[in-house]
Amino acid sequence: MTAASERLDLDGMVAVVTGGANGIGKGVVRALLGRGVRVVIADIEAPVLDATVAELSGEGELSGEGMVSGVVTDVSDESSFANLADQVYDRHGKCNLLFNNAGVTSGGGGLPWQQEPNDWRWCFGVNVFGTAIGVSTFVPRMIESGEPGQIINTSSTDGGIAPVPTASVYAASKAAVSCFTEALQHNLISQDTLLRASVFYPSGGLLDTGLYTAQRNRPDHLQRVGEATGRKSMSFDELKEMVAQATGSEPPVADLEQLGEFVADSVAARDYIIGRNLERQQTLLEQRAVSIGRGELPAAHKVTG
Repeated sequence: MTAASERLDLDGMVAVVTGGANGIGKGVVRALLGRGVRVVIADIEAPVLDATVAELSGEGELSGEGMVSGVVTDVSDESSFANLADQVYDRHGKCNLLFNNAGVTSGGGGLPWQQEPNDWRWCFGVNVFGTAIGVSTFVPRMIESGEPGQIINTSSTDGGIAPVPTASVYAASKAAVSCFTEALQHNLISQDTLLRASVFYPSGGLLDTGLYTAQRNRPDHLQRVGEATGRKSMSFDELKEMVAQATGSEPPVADLEQLGEFVADSVAARDYIIGRNLERQQTLLEQRAVSIGRGELPAAHKVTG
């Protein structure tokens, strides 16, 4: 049996990836398949989920033998997450890797006091409650199995590292994910489990994840009541243009397949922090600590995707 401190052999493991039908999640799924992992993709968009499963079914070491499957899942709903877990355990008998990756923006934009309660409910429902429900649903079963495993929670440098005045609700949700994952890791260790946690900070340039068009999946009962303010839904090309105008240069774009490979390697190594350019993040955090120590407002972080 692999000790919790040892490197994970991913071959033969079972992974669940929420928000795995496109963007970062899809890149992670593809990388896992290439390492012999059986993957269950959980996503709220049934047509996109079906298309991704069909596309990736021929990939992986055991292509054509059920290496990848999909379950339509609303991560903000306990019963939907419970159904996902039941299907995973009925089909595979275990879960070794849980990627709480699904995420949305608040959709409101604008100033903090222009955010509506529904902006908070929707963004925190997916980003924070989705992560928490994933942990409470899967981790007890994962511990009981007695097998080594990893829980990977997707945060963001936008909020998880430094404040973002132009995306206050989203940034607050990602700060919550970072803090929650720290607590999770401490307890997985203190309770002498074979599980460990990782917090994932996507990086490498602008991320073509569909995050800025996430409004397409916003439930009717969580729609904004007042007029939309600030940042609205935009295509990835529109996002690139906006950043180019703000910075005066063409922004770099992350290769999501390479990012997926990086994530898979980091999970196998059981890294707690999964992210590139950590020296830059260290600088931001050191500046934040100095500001707090002086009783001053920490510097803002620019939204990068």
